[in-house]
Amino acid sequence: MIFHHFGKYVMLLRKVFKKPEKWKIYIKEIFHEMNEIGVGSLGLILIISTFIGAVMTLQIAFQLVSDLIPSTVIGQINRDSNILELGPTISALVLMGKVGSSISSQIGSMRVTEQIDALEIMGINAPGYLILPKIIAGVVMMPALVIVAIFCAICGGLIGGSLSGAVAPSDYIQGIQGGFNGFTVAVALVKAFVFGFIITSVPAYKGFYVRGGALEVGQAGTQAVVIGCISILVCDYVITALML
Repeated sequence: MIFHHFGKYVMLLRKVFKKPEKWKIYIKEIFHEMNEIGVGSLGLILIISTFIGAVMTLQIAFQLVSDLIPSTVIGQINRDSNILELGPTISALVLMGKVGSSISSQIGSMRVTEQIDALEIMGINAPGYLILPKIIAGVVMMPALVIVAIFCAICGGLIGGSLSGAVAPSDYIQGIQGGFNGFTVAVALVKAFVFGFIITSVPAYKGFYVRGGALEVGQAGTQAVVIGCISILVCDYVITALML
C-alpha cells in the first residue's frame, strides 16, 4: 500500500509540473497562495516562536546551574537550537495543521462536487492549475517564515530571560554573537524548502484523490496532516544526517 500511494503521488507530481497553458493565470494564483500561506500564517508563527524562545531560555538556564559554565552559553544554545531544529521543524508542524488541512479540504471539496472533473472536461490540466501555485508558494514562503520564526525565537529568549532574571541581557546577546556558524542557517533553509514542498504537495494529493462526500473530505484532511507530519520528521532526520 505504501508503494502504491507513493507511486500515485509521483504520477500526480508529474502532471503538476507539466508546462502550464497560460503563465499569466498561474502567476495570479501563485501570488494569491503566497498571501494565504505566508501572510496568513505570519501571526501564528510570531506568537509560537516568541514563546518557544522564551521557554527554551528558562529551561536551559534551569539545567545549567554550575558556576563553571558561563551564562553566555544560554544564548548560544538557544540560538543554535532554534536555527537548526525548533525554528524549521516546529513551524512546519504548525503549518501542516493549519495550511495542510485547508489545502486538503479545499481540493477534496472540489473533487466531490465534480469541479475538478469539469476542469478536465474543458481541457485544463487540473493538477497543474490547482496544485502547482500552492507548491510554488509553499517553497517560497516557508523559508521566509522560518527566518522570521528564528528571529522571533531569539528575541523571545532575550525577553524571557530578562523578565525572569534567568540571564542578563548583555550575557545573552554576547552568547548569540559568539561562535556563530553560518552553515546552520543554510541547513535551516534547506529544511524549510523541503518542508514547504511537503506541506503543500501531500495534502493536495490526499484531497485530489478523495472519493465520497463531506465525511471522506474530513477524513482525507486528517490523514494528510498525520502523513505530512510524519514525512516532515523523517525528512528532518535525513537532512540533518546528510548535512551535519
